[in-house]
Amino acid sequence: MKKKVVIIILVVLLVIVGIGFVFFKRVESNLNALSNIEVPVIDLADLNDGIYEGSYGEIPVSAKVSVTVKDHAITDIQIIEHLNGQGAPAEVIVDDVIEAQSLQVDVITGATYSSKVLLLAISDALSDVTE
Repeated sequence: MKKKVVIIILVVLLVIVGIGFVFFKRVESNLNALSNIEVPVIDLADLNDGIYEGSYGEIPVSAKVSVTVKDHAITDIQIIEHLNGQGAPAEVIVDDVIEAQSLQVDVITGATYSSKVLLLAISDALSDVTE
């Protein structure tokens, strides 16, 4: 009876370890792909006034933003949701985007993936906002 219990426990542990390994490999693959994605250039002259929402995510990082455009300028960016692990420092990148009036800003050191996800969420919000 004890042997059966030990075997069952070992099988369950092996399954858990296997699932964990597959999950972490998937996360690593997603983050590698994210680092290779180029942030698109947005032509502000083509943007309509309004408030637009966009989102982007790659496990384990995702973001949803609201972007306000007025007179062909980005006047405000609100982070509605940012699942980031340790990437919370990346949230200051929205100020950099507003200041530069461009998505072509430096990512925040130590929060590279979250920075990229936020930039891609902003890009998503502005992707269909042209005159």
